[in-house]
Amino acid sequence: MEALLSQFTFLSDQALQDKNFDPSAIEDLMKLFEIETYQAWTAMELEQEEQLKQAEITMQEAEDYLDSVMETAMDEFRRFEEEMERDSKDEADGLEDAAEKARKMGNLMEKGATIASKLYVEAAMNSATASMKSAFKGLSTNKVHPS
Repeated sequence: MEALLSQFTFLSDQALQDKNFDPSAIEDLMKLFEIETYQAWTAMELEQEEQLKQAEITMQEAEDYLDSVMETAMDEFRRFEEEMERDSKDEADGLEDAAEKARKMGNLMEKGATIASKLYVEAAMNSATASMKSAFKGLSTNKVHPS
């Protein structure tokens, strides 16, 4: 481009100084300017297309990385959720076991209390029966109890 500008300057000076100057020389030079401009424009378009391709590749890589990170995060969340469900189930099972043991213990204590109260009533009845027998025996022998 610099060479064309230099040539244009030279031809312009020559056109001003020489009355027999052929204007077709400047027209030829203008065609060369047009060709040079078109080539520069084409090169710039090619460079722009290459940059666009690179940007698309970079964008795809970023999307792939984001997808990978999101998938990893979702996998971690699923593992955490499963672990929490397992822990909750284990805790619920432990509470159910403790409640069942407490219920059984309560039933055993109720049975024990029932048996103890029956034995107490039976012992009281036996004691009362023995006292009555002793009292009837004393009446029949006409002995008076010292108290």
